[in-house]
Amino acid sequence: MRSNPRLRWAAVPVAITLAVVLAGCTQAELNGYLPGFVEGEAPVTNHTERIAGLWTTSWIVLLCVGLLTWGLILWAIVVYRRRKGQTGLPVQMRYNMPIEIFYTIVPLILVLGFFAFTARDQAAIETHHDDPDVEISVFAKQWAWDFVYTDGVDGEDVWTAGIQAQEEEGAERGTIDQEQLPTLYLPVDKKVTIALESRDVIHSFWVIDFLYKKDMFPGKTNYMSFIPEREGTYAGKCAELCGEYHSLMLFNVEVVSQEEYDNYLQGLADEGNIGDFGDEFSRNATLPGIDSPDRPEEEGN
Repeated sequence: MRSNPRLRWAAVPVAITLAVVLAGCTQAELNGYLPGFVEGEAPVTNHTERIAGLWTTSWIVLLCVGLLTWGLILWAIVVYRRRKGQTGLPVQMRYNMPIEIFYTIVPLILVLGFFAFTARDQAAIETHHDDPDVEISVFAKQWAWDFVYTDGVDGEDVWTAGIQAQEEEGAERGTIDQEQLPTLYLPVDKKVTIALESRDVIHSFWVIDFLYKKDMFPGKTNYMSFIPEREGTYAGKCAELCGEYHSLMLFNVEVVSQEEYDNYLQGLADEGNIGDFGDEFSRNATLPGIDSPDRPEEEGN
């Protein structure tokens, strides 16, 4: 079957235009204007680019499907519209096997494709480090965060207990004092595993530039594993409605050098924030049916 030379020549300028447009795209444009990307610098974590790629590619495919669908609808409206003077109904078709096969097979291929790529990326993102360089427990509470750095200094845990966001004195109403926000420190280019736990109700740990969040359930521990790849300050918040001051449940993440990270942990130890600071401070520890290490089990249970 001979190809149409007109179509071939028409494809050349289209291909050149696409190449020029894509070559001129910035990091933000190539990643769908998602946060977590800065021109000429590494993504925030080793998972950020993978997540952005899945999101952006999915939208491109869906927009192409949408354009095709809208185009066919408009074409049918224009070509098969009722002309002046026409009466009655046009010839009715009971079925068209090629079309029916097409609109059955193509959506099936799209669904299987989305599932395959999502499952592949999810498996990579959810894979936990066998031997992480840093292990941290994050405790969510109404309406702030506690950060416990496991074996932070000389084999002892060090920790910080956070408070909910406070307005900055002397500033415009609603301006948050960033200095008082709970801050999670992470060393750059190190394998990090975070254990996520709740001290009371359901919360959700979300670092915006990481493009990733995970829910925190009372009585259950979830985990995140990643490698921070770019130093900087990144905003975080609770992404699950958890009560009256949910909007003030904010925190920051500081990705710093190993030396600065070690100095920060030593500073916490020097302040006396050292030792166990785990589940025994959770509100859930006193609920019926939950065993507490400080409460003997009742007879007959």
